[in-house]
Amino acid sequence: MGLPLQPLIRIGAYSVAKEIGGGKYPLVLMLEPLLRCNLACPGCGKIDYPDPILNQRLSYDQCMDAIDECGAPAVSIAGGEPLLHREMPQIVTGYIAKKKFVILCTNALLLKKKIDQYEPSPYFTWSIHLDGDQGMHDHAVDQAGTYDAAHEAILLAKAKGFRVQVNCTVFDGADSARLAGFFDEMQRLGVEITISPGYSYERAADQEHFLTRERTKNFFRDVFRRGDGGKAWTFTNSPLFLDFLAGNRSYACTPWSMPLRTVFGWQKPCYLVGEGYVETFAELMEGTNWDQYGVGKYEKCSNCMVHCGFEGTAASDAMRHPLQLMKVARQGVRTEGPMAEDIDLSQARPAADVHSTHVERELARIAMNDPTGMRRVQRVA
Repeated sequence: MGLPLQPLIRIGAYSVAKEIGGGKYPLVLMLEPLLRCNLACPGCGKIDYPDPILNQRLSYDQCMDAIDECGAPAVSIAGGEPLLHREMPQIVTGYIAKKKFVILCTNALLLKKKIDQYEPSPYFTWSIHLDGDQGMHDHAVDQAGTYDAAHEAILLAKAKGFRVQVNCTVFDGADSARLAGFFDEMQRLGVEITISPGYSYERAADQEHFLTRERTKNFFRDVFRRGDGGKAWTFTNSPLFLDFLAGNRSYACTPWSMPLRTVFGWQKPCYLVGEGYVETFAELMEGTNWDQYGVGKYEKCSNCMVHCGFEGTAASDAMRHPLQLMKVARQGVRTEGPMAEDIDLSQARPAADVHSTHVERELARIAMNDPTGMRRVQRVA
C-alpha cells in the first residue's frame, strides 16, 4: 500500500536533504498530549502516574509549537488515549494544514463515537492498537472485548474512506503461528501493519514478558518464515528494520529520530527512556549526551529493538545502501543462516532510577501553579 504520493514526496525530500546535510535530525515527532487512558495494560509504563499528572493536557498551541520546533515531516500522536483529548480534532486539522503526515494512535474504544469529527486525508492515518488476534490482544490489554471493538472500528474507518494501519507490539510468549494468522487477517482487510517487540518500561506492571534480543530475533525469523520472508504482508516498517528484527543486521539506535514531546516537556534522551525533561527541542538536541545512551552503552537500552529507536537507523541505511533495501524488499527477510554479530553489552553503564524525581518535580510544579487544587480540569471525554 505505502504512503500516499503527496506526503511520501515531502518526507522523502526532507530526509534526503537532511542526510546530505549531515548531523542529527528528527523523522517523526512522537507526541503524547496526555497520559490518561481508558485501558490499564500491564505492559504500559505511561499510566501509573498520580491523578494530578494524568489530568494534564498539552494545548493546541503547545502541539503546534512542538512540530514547528523540531521540523519533523510526520507526527505520531499517542498517549494515553488521544481520543480523550477534547482538542484532538483541531490538533489533527492543524497538523494537516501544515502538510505534516499524521498518525493518530488509538485503542479504538472511542473511535465509533468520535470518527465523524475527522475527515479522510492523504496526510492522515488511523493507527489502531492491536497486539495480535482476539485472544492475544485481549490478554495483552487485560480487558475482554477490546479486539472486537478495534476490529469493528477498522471496518468503519475503511468504509468511511480513511487510511488505516494497526500497531502491533509483540511480547514474550507470543505464538508465531497465531501472529502470522493475525497478519493474514489484516492483509485480507487491506490494513498495513506496524510491528515492534515490546520494551520493558521500568515502571510497567508486567516486567516478565518483554522480549529480549536473542528471543526477539528467533521469534521474528519464525514469523517471517511463515509469510514468505514477510512479503505476504504489508508493513509500514522499513524492510531493513524487519531484516534487523530477524538478526540479519546489527544496528545502533538513532534516539533523536523520533523525539518525544509530552506533558512534562521534551523527554531525554528518547521516547522509551525518560531521564530528564527540557522545555525546548533545541535543549533536547544540544543538551543531551547522546554517547551515554544506546545498546551496549546503557543497561536500560540493552534489550531494546523497538521501531522508534531503530527505524531512523534503518531509514538512514536505506539512503546510503538503496540496493540492499531493494534486495530485502524484493526477496523478503532472510530467515535461515547465521545472524549478524550483535553489539557487546558487557561494558554498558548501570541503569539509574530517576522516575520518582520527575514525578516529584511535576507535582511541585502543578501545586505551584494551582496551590488550592481547585483549578478546573479539562473534561476528557
